[in-house]
Amino acid sequence: MTPPPRSRRRAAPTWAGALLTVLGVLAVLAPVPPAQATSTYLCTGYSACAQAGYSHFGYKRAGDRMWWRMYTGHNCTNYVAYRLVKNGMSEERPWDGTGMAYNWGRANRGITDEVPMVGSVAWWNAGDGVGSSGHVAYVQKVLSNRRIVVSEDSWSGDFHWRTIRKRGGGWPTGFIHFKDRRVTASEPPRVTGTPRVGETLSADLGTWKPAASRSVQWYAAGSPIEGATGTTLTATRALLRTRLSVRVTATARGYLPGRATSERTTLVRRGVMEVATRPRITGTPRVDEVLTLDPGAATPTAGSHVVRWYADGERITGASAHRLRLTQAQIRREITATVVHRREGYHALEATTAPTAKVEAGRFEVTSPFTLGGRPRVGRTLTVTPGTFEPADATVTYTWLRGDQVVEGAEGRSYDVGRADLGEQLSVRVDLRRAGYRDKSLTLQAERTVTTVPTLTVDATGLERRAVVRLRLTAPGVESVGGRARVRIDGREVAGRVVDGRLRVVVRDLDPGRHRVRAIYEGTALVEAARATDRVRVRRG
Repeated sequence: MTPPPRSRRRAAPTWAGALLTVLGVLAVLAPVPPAQATSTYLCTGYSACAQAGYSHFGYKRAGDRMWWRMYTGHNCTNYVAYRLVKNGMSEERPWDGTGMAYNWGRANRGITDEVPMVGSVAWWNAGDGVGSSGHVAYVQKVLSNRRIVVSEDSWSGDFHWRTIRKRGGGWPTGFIHFKDRRVTASEPPRVTGTPRVGETLSADLGTWKPAASRSVQWYAAGSPIEGATGTTLTATRALLRTRLSVRVTATARGYLPGRATSERTTLVRRGVMEVATRPRITGTPRVDEVLTLDPGAATPTAGSHVVRWYADGERITGASAHRLRLTQAQIRREITATVVHRREGYHALEATTAPTAKVEAGRFEVTSPFTLGGRPRVGRTLTVTPGTFEPADATVTYTWLRGDQVVEGAEGRSYDVGRADLGEQLSVRVDLRRAGYRDKSLTLQAERTVTTVPTLTVDATGLERRAVVRLRLTAPGVESVGGRARVRIDGREVAGRVVDGRLRVVVRDLDPGRHRVRAIYEGTALVEAARATDRVRVRRG
């Protein structure tokens, strides 16, 4: 017998360690399979099995290599070790001690029981229908708890597949669960449908190998949804803004259960209501008449609704009831109403009525004009002279304006101009109102901005061939009068600038005697022009 290659583990440095190493390699021989009284051979030999559709899984070539330090070739332990390594186990034998078949179940008691599973190792202890070396085989199928299909090889024998029944002798001593096969998803489950409140989503359960029974559990945000175990799920408000997934558990006889979870959906969005019955307006579209709204209905049924009225598409402020009394503001405008249906977990649904005919109203005709009289000066009064109009029983109101601001309390036909109006443009708005008629407004504007009339005093003092003239100016509403002024005496004129309401000038080269003094204030934008005179006696030099 050719000795096996050196173990991957370091050899013990003592003679005892060397002996254990030799035993661990040599004690891998296995006898022929158990007695055939409970077995049915399906095929024998690599080629014959392959032709019959029973694979040797590449062992025909791989069998010339030692797996888990078992002898090569036709050998039950080497074949099973090869299959387990190909299933993802380590190439290093997972236990110490002998590799003889009878020792496999003993060395792995913690994972050995009497339950056959696909991918488990059928194990026969020494004497359990086999020789003193025991036997191992790879479980290919579990037809029932009392009937299995295995593939195996045997020392001094051949490769074959067979069916084993649990009756009489020959049933395995136990089954070692190194790496049992699991039901796997060749195509994962997925969720179809629109993740939106009120919509029904479906679970595509995927494709499983082998064919298996499948159960379903729906998840929201990674947590199971209580009671959601069917293939469909209707998204409720409680699922709003969560991501949904479905987990499928697949079970098949002899296999570990397989589980696969679909990808999560996008966030569950608000549901969409639809119009079941459109809203409509009844009533006559005329000023002072009342329109009534039938709000219609939505599906699913709305929990509440609000009403908004519009005139030519412009929102009517404060109009939110089911009835609307028309005013002059809606004259010649089409009226619509929008009903906003609301339900928790759903987008609001807006439904708009058809427009009414244009709201009817009359128009005022002014047959003679309104006029505004009076000078726009501080201390003066402006007065409106009423015109004539049809219909004559309309209500007339007057609103006085300073610039574009309403003057509080100024509501009559007359207005006393005050200091607050200085420099401002005054006007009056005349409003005509009557039920069923469009309001009419007329604006009358003063001829110019408001000014103030100053008081000018002249004080002239005569000296030798000259006169000193002092001017003083005050004006209602002006704290400090400015501007330019001129002084004339016998054809001589001296000009100067008024500062803080005062000006002092000296007129020279005057003849002795009495002279008339003329003072002329030129005015400003706010202060009107003014004139005043005085007399002065000039002395000889």
